[in-house]
Amino acid sequence: MKVSDDLPSLQADQLPAIDIDALKAAGDLGHKPRILLLYGSLRPQSYSRRAAEEAARILQFLGCETRMFDPTGLPLPDGAEPDHPKVVELRDLAVWSEGMVWSSPERHGAMTGIMKCQIDWLPLSLKGGIRPTQGKTLAVMQVSGGSQSFNAVNQMRILGRWMRMVTIPNQSSIPKAWLEFDAEGRLPEGPFYRRIVDVMEELVKFTWLVRGRADYLVDRYSERVESAEEVHQRVSKKSG
Repeated sequence: MKVSDDLPSLQADQLPAIDIDALKAAGDLGHKPRILLLYGSLRPQSYSRRAAEEAARILQFLGCETRMFDPTGLPLPDGAEPDHPKVVELRDLAVWSEGMVWSSPERHGAMTGIMKCQIDWLPLSLKGGIRPTQGKTLAVMQVSGGSQSFNAVNQMRILGRWMRMVTIPNQSSIPKAWLEFDAEGRLPEGPFYRRIVDVMEELVKFTWLVRGRADYLVDRYSERVESAEEVHQRVSKKSG
């Protein structure tokens, strides 16, 4: 059974609605999961963008609100001030999000500089104690011009851990992407499309599971000790 012209490759009867009640935390407000999608190429025929667009359609079908960042015009890290409009846009989207999808081409055996540039502009913390990425979910995908490879997704997994994100187990890698997408830029039904559906379904489940519990999950002993010491020092100064 097909869903609509917007999802011609999806077999909807095999993708039931997410069992939200089985996953969400007590007190969850129930709004749609907010997912930010980043892609790593500026080419007009960007297959990493097309993969991200397919992912966004599936996420919307699964009840998510999605936004996609266009990296065109984003300066190099340290090549501009943080108040640059594209940097502000990216950081605001990161704060807004509850989960992310990173989709990069593999170039010279690695993720692209465009992909890394976006991640490098995301700090671990902002003013006011805001952590744009900590405790949020992440799915990683890559496309390749040649044979099957996992170099880019493996690198993005390392970065996701560094950014203190919950990177889901599943991932997508599409070899010879130029042969897989059709003339309209869509990914036809087949194993690579099914894998993207798998990854997005898993991302939505993990996002529902994590988002209402993130503060507790990432609460760390070392930071509690440091905070206690800061309070002690402040009180000591006042007493002196």
